Amino acid sequence: MKKRPALILDHEKLRSNMRTVVGWCNDAGIDVAGVIKVTGGMASVAKDYEACGAKWIASSRLEQLVRARDSGVDLPMLMIRIPMISELPDMVRVCDYSLQSEYSVLKATDEEAIRAGKVHNVILMTDLGDLREGFFDKDELVDVAKYTEDVLSGLHLAGIGTNLGCYGSVMPTREKMEQLASYAEAVEEAIGRPLEVISGGATSSMMPMFDKEMPAKINMLRVGSAVFTGPLEDSRTCYGRTEFDALSDEVFILEAEVIEVAAKPTYPIGQLGVDATGHKAHYTDRGSRKRALLAIGRADYGDIGDIVPQLPGSEVIGASGDHTILDIEDCKVHLKAGDVVRFKLRYSAIMYLTSSENVTIYES
Repeated sequence: MKKRPALILDHEKLRSNMRTVVGWCNDAGIDVAGVIKVTGGMASVAKDYEACGAKWIASSRLEQLVRARDSGVDLPMLMIRIPMISELPDMVRVCDYSLQSEYSVLKATDEEAIRAGKVHNVILMTDLGDLREGFFDKDELVDVAKYTEDVLSGLHLAGIGTNLGCYGSVMPTREKMEQLASYAEAVEEAIGRPLEVISGGATSSMMPMFDKEMPAKINMLRVGSAVFTGPLEDSRTCYGRTEFDALSDEVFILEAEVIEVAAKPTYPIGQLGVDATGHKAHYTDRGSRKRALLAIGRADYGDIGDIVPQLPGSEVIGASGDHTILDIEDCKVHLKAGDVVRFKLRYSAIMYLTSSENVTIYES
């Protein structure tokens, strides 16, 4: 019997999404770094990326890249979170490339690479306004690039890159991509040679690519979300791209079991304080309605908005750490304890679920 909660990974749908996304990017002269962090670094997903034409395997977690390498994946490994100084010996051993944005970390990486008898590839990050990692000043970026090129013998300056949208919600507009291209040109002029990699961001940076506004100089994207969620994640963003309709939004499916069915009031009875997460919730009195209680909660998937029930007429109305409440008043299916409800998943939910010890992963 299948153990639940269960997370079902359909590799055929995943590979179809990967082939489509890699094809779109390649047609635009862009190579793909396949990001595996949302899956907890599943080695099978890294192998799918390799089979579908990705040029790097990327993660922000070193242990995930170790897993991919140990599974026999032969692609270069890219660390996409600025490495901690404390993990540099392992990072230099496992990773072929890393994103870098801190002078002291660069120097320490150089020293570790020399000790290991290696030359490690670095991509210097520039902050174009999203205000996460990256050199904020163009002149500082150029100076550090030249220093890396001329002085740090254990490092190879492979390129520069940027990140947009993950903290500051800044969109990857044509102007931002042109700014990155101009920074690359300034670095190339300073070091006297072309860079191999100009990394324009993540899935969101496919938008200027679709609009044919991506500068030719941008030749790498770090892609994760598009292949795992397809149009489902895009539907909640400001992009609303019809191109994503060609992708499956059923790569990952969550199955949760019903443990109680009852009609109950929709407004709590008694003096109200805060909920299990410490927040003051707001409730709408809709009278008595039929509800199903599921044996899964926020501890497993995060926010209730990131799971989308596939049962027509149902709605997720709340959750605690270990329980999810589904309004089923308008459902034509009569649920009972022991029945299973299936959910499509947004990106953050996949990230939580693949890390939850309460959830069993099944691959097909």
